[in-house]
Amino acid sequence: QPLLVESGGGLVQPGGSLRLSCAASGFTLDYYAIGWFRQAPGKEREGVSCISSSDGSTGYADSVKGRFTISRDNAKNMVYLQMNSLRPEDTAVYYCAADYRIRCGLYSGNYYYWGQGTQVTVSS
Repeated sequence: QPLLVESGGGLVQPGGSLRLSCAASGFTLDYYAIGWFRQAPGKEREGVSCISSSDGSTGYADSVKGRFTISRDNAKNMVYLQMNSLRPEDTAVYYCAADYRIRCGLYSGNYYYWGQGTQVTVSS
């Protein structure tokens, strides 16, 4: 059965970096659009970044553009989110998601498969 598992979260100081990984099993990511989302307590879920299936085009929320980079390794059935220059407001549970479509987007309703999430805490 299709499964997504995130890893790489943890506690980091402001200005630090983390690399999140999302491992897919039970299906091949080649033809799936992938998104990273996050949700902080008491806040709405927001789209962070996404990468399309066919052309590899990417999208980023304004709040993370220039600091975060999404990538995929189809041979390993993995997607990544490199997060640099982290800020306290980046603290949230981060989720990866996939949907069988070509173009990605930052709207969570367009994604069918979801991981369990990994906690990212940015604090001194």
